[in-house]
Amino acid sequence: MKKFMDENFLLQTPTAERLYATVKDLPIIDWHCHLDPREIAEAQKFSNLTELWLGGDHYKFRVMRACGVDEKYITGNAGDYEKFEKWAATIENCIGSPLYHWTHLELKRIFDCDINLSAKTAKQVWEHCSSILEKGMDVSQIIKKFNVEMICTSDNPLDSLEFHKKIKQSGFGAKVKPTFRPSDLLNIESPNWGEYIAKLSETTGININDYQSLKEAAYNRVEFFHANGCNMADHALDPPVFGEMQEEMFDVLIKQAKAGEIISEKRVAAYKSKIQTDLAEKYKEKGWSMQLHIGAARNVNTAMVELVGTDKGYDCMSDDVYADSLLRLLDSIEKNSGLPRTILFCLNPRDNDLLACIAGSFQGGGQKGKIQFGPGWWFNDHKDGMEKQMIALANNGVLSLFAGMLTDSRSFLSYTRHEYFRRILCNLIGNWVENGEYPADFDKLEEMVKNISYFNAKEYFG
Repeated sequence: MKKFMDENFLLQTPTAERLYATVKDLPIIDWHCHLDPREIAEAQKFSNLTELWLGGDHYKFRVMRACGVDEKYITGNAGDYEKFEKWAATIENCIGSPLYHWTHLELKRIFDCDINLSAKTAKQVWEHCSSILEKGMDVSQIIKKFNVEMICTSDNPLDSLEFHKKIKQSGFGAKVKPTFRPSDLLNIESPNWGEYIAKLSETTGININDYQSLKEAAYNRVEFFHANGCNMADHALDPPVFGEMQEEMFDVLIKQAKAGEIISEKRVAAYKSKIQTDLAEKYKEKGWSMQLHIGAARNVNTAMVELVGTDKGYDCMSDDVYADSLLRLLDSIEKNSGLPRTILFCLNPRDNDLLACIAGSFQGGGQKGKIQFGPGWWFNDHKDGMEKQMIALANNGVLSLFAGMLTDSRSFLSYTRHEYFRRILCNLIGNWVENGEYPADFDKLEEMVKNISYFNAKEYFG
């Protein structure tokens, strides 16, 4: 029996162990996350594990609810240690869950704590970690400890980027770059869209009264983000839609939506297709990458969302059928200006082969891996999900060109997910080699795992 989480954790063969040794100390490029740049700029400190671990982690919230924990110990007003006790009593039940692995990797790597967390050990773990946090550990020390080279946050086009500017001016060790996330601009069906456009008009100084002025304002913010180090956009497609209509109707549509009128699904689809095609043209002009996240069903438990708010664990994967719409959208962009570097993510693993196959239909331009099939995301960033994503990519594309892992997290401790991914990657490839499915050419194998773990992302995201 192997010891829990020893130095060869998840590495089943000598080949896997050898490959992992070549990547374990490589820097981290975290090219998609939801960290708060304010906390980085202000060198946020945490007084205890609850502040650091449980403040906004919807992964933990979901399993605590499943284990019968009352909401007051999750998002409510219970004391910090009471909340931590409930988490400790929860995690010991999570056999097979990535949360069990992430929890103990975080304890080991940040706090040098080898205690298995449970209801029985909660106080011991709390006191051990608190003694370290009380010495003044801040987020910059955590980022440095994990050897993070670049962080790409997710930012609304209206953001002033003041904290990104402060981070840059401070000489902070890692690059912290904004990502342009225009969901509020795209979602013309939202009842708050008119208010958002009014704020966009105020921010840019452009009177938005038709489609052309809307596009000018959007381009204005792309230029602003670009001037502040951004080279990536992130679109949430829930699900992808595609439509077309006469050019003059877009001006009418903008006026209707600003006035709060209900917009038909066909016109919503036409608008989203038009604005995304035009934005993609601007992204390509600026040399940006474009992420397309597909397959989330958001805020599905409306009663609880009204009670505790969004991003508290009430989202899940959808089963929308979207291949035709996505293909038409990508084709529209390709015909208009040519696709920028594009990363396709699916939340439903049912669609792994679909997206890996779609990516292959839009490669070209003399660029390696221009269209990426993104890593296992959100409900798929576990061992099984990562392996399925990489196998689908290997079957339908070129795994060695894969840009690797990200955290997609709001927690500064989540960089252990890169270690987790690298171990799973090396084990998968190691098994193929040990099974005689690829030659034991270690020069090539080590080059592959290094590229997937770090160098491909470094090249792709600049």
